[in-house]
Amino acid sequence: MIEPLRALLLSDFNISNFSDLLTHDAASPRVAVVGAPYGQVQHVLLDIGHEGWKASPDFAVIWTSPQTVSPSWAARQSGEHVDLHTHLSDVDEYCKLLATLQDRVRFTFVPLWCVAPEQSTGGLLDLQSETGDAYALAAMNVRLMERLSALTGVYALNTQRWIEAAGPRAFNPKLWYMAKIPFDTAVFRSAAADIKAALSGLFGGARKLIVVDLDNTLWGGIVGDVGWEHIALGGHDPQGEAYVDFQRGLKTLQRKGVLLAIVSKNEEPVAWEAIERHPEMVLRREDFCGWRINWKDKAANLDELVLELNLGLQSVVFLDDSPVERARVQEALPEVLVPELPDDRMFYRRTLMNLRCFDTGRRTSEDSGRTEMYRAERARNAVRSQFASLDEWLQTLNTRVRVELLNDSNLSRAAQLLNKTNQFNLSTRRLTERELADWAAADARRVWTFRVADKLGDSGLTGIASLYIEGERGQIVDLVLSCRVMGRRIEETMLQVLLASARERGLKQLYAQYVPTAKNKPCLSFLESASARAAVEGHRFTWNVRDAYPCPDGITLE
Repeated sequence: MIEPLRALLLSDFNISNFSDLLTHDAASPRVAVVGAPYGQVQHVLLDIGHEGWKASPDFAVIWTSPQTVSPSWAARQSGEHVDLHTHLSDVDEYCKLLATLQDRVRFTFVPLWCVAPEQSTGGLLDLQSETGDAYALAAMNVRLMERLSALTGVYALNTQRWIEAAGPRAFNPKLWYMAKIPFDTAVFRSAAADIKAALSGLFGGARKLIVVDLDNTLWGGIVGDVGWEHIALGGHDPQGEAYVDFQRGLKTLQRKGVLLAIVSKNEEPVAWEAIERHPEMVLRREDFCGWRINWKDKAANLDELVLELNLGLQSVVFLDDSPVERARVQEALPEVLVPELPDDRMFYRRTLMNLRCFDTGRRTSEDSGRTEMYRAERARNAVRSQFASLDEWLQTLNTRVRVELLNDSNLSRAAQLLNKTNQFNLSTRRLTERELADWAAADARRVWTFRVADKLGDSGLTGIASLYIEGERGQIVDLVLSCRVMGRRIEETMLQVLLASARERGLKQLYAQYVPTAKNKPCLSFLESASARAAVEGHRFTWNVRDAYPCPDGITLE
């Protein structure tokens, strides 16, 4: 059983309800609260010897009120006139304290400030730059976000979203006066859900692929019965507008790096005619990385499609209007997330955008170009079928592998790949950007990144390898490769680079210790295939550095 993540909660109010929700939520990852001191925020932040830090928390939540952090805000609340720059100066001082957390916890979450309605007079002048309280608080929150965005592993969270979800009951004066709890449980429940989703994404659990049905999901009506000209999509029709907005939501997620695919019971030529010819279609053929449009069982189709894309079922979200099809997929493929779509199609987009399973700590250029990369992979596979052997096919691709040492420009993507890759991952260790950079900075350690491109497209930074030098031998600590380029001799190229580097450093042996997980069998399969030149003992593979290990044919190293 995986150990729960340890959380330190710091607040200037009674946070016990929030602590209980985090602790008892069964969703992954599990959380154990190791401390929740009430009203001691600055004291605990300043005292590195505090009991809360001795418990080695994995993450911290620092949830404060503006009057606690900013003396000038407290003065404003009592009716005094305070210059905005004074408020911003208070925020800067607070952020200096938060910056110290980068060395103590892997991740820190800081909810933005908000005030209860009874703490603000509101009215016509509330948003005036000189006098408005709402204006001043908004400016303080903007400064807080700006300062936190420059810190590694520290994230601002949108408290207003939780307030809006709870509605009029969000602030409860009675709870405050009786127990010093400012928010209703509904606010804490939304906060806990967002933080659990953020943790899942930061530790590599974000979903990568949305698979959608077509009829009555992407558009209204059965296209095979009514024809593409008469499906409900756009126009001056509430249902049609709702379907267009739903497609726009999918397109938004795709541009942020989420892949789209189709599994639908339909005639494929009829379905593509609707997608390609209907003038109101937002999504077109090029937006989908894969599809299965036929009359077969959807669960079997989905399983086959995910295998083709080299993804895991735990990466998938399945959207279908039919309760029967949803139940079938959920029962057959329990790792797939199958949200309940509402009966009213006008709520489809809201349901989609409320899914909290796509969170990631940082967005890279590889994310925004992911669909194009998978489309190029589909073209490669189409070409591959024309050749009698894998070697012949690979020779035609003109594959180029660019090798770089870890640096500031590739650190974000390298850390993302390390934390998100499950299948081809030697040790599946998870490190933040800061931890990875610190690890690589030691004299006895090296981390390389591998970018892959060929005549059909650029796959981006898709590989990581690291070496730890121990006297006359070296350990391969990380060997990580994206599923997009597995099976194209990139694995062999990475091993060749590691052996060549070990040889240059005068090492005699290089070894890899495979750490088995439920998902990283492809990495073991590669090591076993490369074991002809290695000594094998259990899951340890050892190579004699002086033996020749040439770069695979058809690969150009840069």
